[in-house]
Amino acid sequence: MSPLACSVLVTGSNRGIGLELVRQLVENTDPPEHVFATCRNPDGPGGKALHELAQKHPNIHVVQLEVEDQSSVKAAASVVESQLKGKGLNLLINNAGVNSFATLETVEQQEMLSALNTNVVGPILVVKEFLPLLKRAATETATDRMSCSKAAIINISSKLGSIELGFELVKLPMYPYRVSKAALNMVTACMAEELKKDGILCSVINPGWVKTDMGTEQAPLTVQCSVQGILKVLANLSSSGAFLNWEGNSLPW
Repeated sequence: MSPLACSVLVTGSNRGIGLELVRQLVENTDPPEHVFATCRNPDGPGGKALHELAQKHPNIHVVQLEVEDQSSVKAAASVVESQLKGKGLNLLINNAGVNSFATLETVEQQEMLSALNTNVVGPILVVKEFLPLLKRAATETATDRMSCSKAAIINISSKLGSIELGFELVKLPMYPYRVSKAALNMVTACMAEELKKDGILCSVINPGWVKTDMGTEQAPLTVQCSVQGILKVLANLSSSGAFLNWEGNSLPW
């Protein structure tokens, strides 16, 4: 069994889905050569679990990256490039994000702007800075077939960002979160169209409602089960511009 990708970068990897993505990637029977696990403050208390995991697996590179800060993203891209030693980055997973349960009556301007900055602008900045490495990876593969083993951008979104499904979920307004995820979906569609000429796959994955700090204990899905499904979907993904859930089913935009 070949690895999902030779090199993978995951943002927001100090907890929840991001941490579990890193864990399952490196504990696979054929793990990636490089797993770049990024988070805002890896040396703080929240980075303890990630560092403990990295101590057990030398292919994990813990990298400081704050998605809202372009200088931080640039610095992280430089670190990753030096570790790859002339090779490209195969798979970028934009996982970092923030949640909000604000309603129309409670939402504040800064809460909206913060969600958009982290959940939409952040992934754009990350892709922009890592794009040269993704393009390099795409040229290193002889096949024209798109895949995560060649070059791919996966944005972690939510079915709550679906306009069509939104009418079925009106009891959960969550204005900042849902608006930002709908915007991220559009960003992904734009990237898929713009980068297809470069052979870079761009798609959206909905991980489901997961038991994490963000999803709360009320969620029905364990993080282990969600991530196992996500990685299975990514291993078989060959078309760009898809909006899929963790089980591989298509979702309406």
